[in-house]
Amino acid sequence: MVHSLRARLLLWLLLPLAAFTVVTGAMSYDAARQTADLLQDNSLLASARTIIEDVDWENGALVANIPPAALEMFESPYQDRVFYKVLAGDGRLLGGAPELAPPSASAQSSTQLPAFYDSQYDGAPIRAVAYERMLYDSGRAERVTVIVGKTVASRQAMIDGLWRPQLMRQWLMLALAALLVPLGLTLELRPLMKLKNDVADREPTELEPIRPDHLPSELRPIVDAINQCIARLKVHASTQRQFIADAAHQLRTPLTLLATQIQFASQCDAQDPALFVALNGVRRTSQKMAELTSQLLLLAQAESMAPARMGTCVDLGAVVSSVLEELIQAAQQRDIDLGAELDSGVVVAGNAGLLASLAANLVDNAIRYTQAGGNVTAICRREGDEVVLQVVDNGPGIPAEARMHVFERFYRVATDTEGTGLGLAIVHQVARSHGGTVSVGPGAGRIGLVVTVRLPVWREVAARSGGSKERHGMLETALT
Repeated sequence: MVHSLRARLLLWLLLPLAAFTVVTGAMSYDAARQTADLLQDNSLLASARTIIEDVDWENGALVANIPPAALEMFESPYQDRVFYKVLAGDGRLLGGAPELAPPSASAQSSTQLPAFYDSQYDGAPIRAVAYERMLYDSGRAERVTVIVGKTVASRQAMIDGLWRPQLMRQWLMLALAALLVPLGLTLELRPLMKLKNDVADREPTELEPIRPDHLPSELRPIVDAINQCIARLKVHASTQRQFIADAAHQLRTPLTLLATQIQFASQCDAQDPALFVALNGVRRTSQKMAELTSQLLLLAQAESMAPARMGTCVDLGAVVSSVLEELIQAAQQRDIDLGAELDSGVVVAGNAGLLASLAANLVDNAIRYTQAGGNVTAICRREGDEVVLQVVDNGPGIPAEARMHVFERFYRVATDTEGTGLGLAIVHQVARSHGGTVSVGPGAGRIGLVVTVRLPVWREVAARSGGSKERHGMLETALT
């Protein structure tokens, strides 16, 4: 079964055309044959009449003086041979070829004369006519029959000359249709292919309806159905995100209260060491749940943020610098050398809060997974029409087989370090919502990890040519 719409439309068009060509070809052949027969029969009859006009009485007897003009009318380049025979009423041969067969009894009836018939002469097919006339002389009357036959080479050539050009034109039309129809179908199916590309190129979170402008009327019901499906998906996704946000928000209050109660209980004079250990465990679990709740809220916010709301000019270098200031203490606690290389004028269109969470998750992950005494560096620069943010560390890195999974929710490479498994998922979602990309790779010498985020530069900056670059000072801290 043919599954291509283009091929099926082509078959539905070419099959009727081919059938039409076959039928009209047969009809053209029949019309050409009738025309050739009519012309040949008229020539035979004219020749027979010419011959019979020259049969006359001489001295009371019939004499046939056949003029050359009676046979010259059959001259053709196809080397046809012409035969004739003149018979008196009593069957006496007056002239011509005696072997020339007369018409059959049915063709010889008076109502059939002149009688046209097909016969054979000397092994060759011929077309012949039998024509009769009564001749009178001194009260006498005698019937004279003239038979004229001719081979059929010129007749067949006439049929071919009438039929083949028509057949060739019809087959040429069919061939042109076979060539031009696929081209026409390709051109006319471009809106369908464009619609396919529009749907395929959409981001999973892009749930805006497809505009049916400039689409053929046949495609509009399909677009309407797709838009209805998109609307249902949008409602479902919005409900799901709202549920996560509401659930996370509702969990925040009891978790905060629980943390306060645990802190109060820990400050009380507890003589039982086991109780003190249990309270510390509960406090750590509470902190982890609070962190997970905050991450879920942040992820829901990144997923629900529409691109139209990303139009604010944000200095990414300033955002990263602020994030590093907040995380200096965490780096000092782990004896991490935290540095930055931030160019000036690296501005993007986006949401400052989400971009801050992106940078915070990248740097926090690097600090968490880098060994004590390691290095973490945040680099922000402009490359052409893009702003590039890189966080480089010299930690254990990520195995190549795990890199394709690190942006999945709750996926963790190492389980011996605290974390929620949502950090890089949030980074990926925030980058996508800003029209950017994020990738991970090994560091220099295949040591450590480099996470690279690429975002479109602010449109007004992109329109300018060039731009000054000023190196910020290094932010380096070390434990004393």
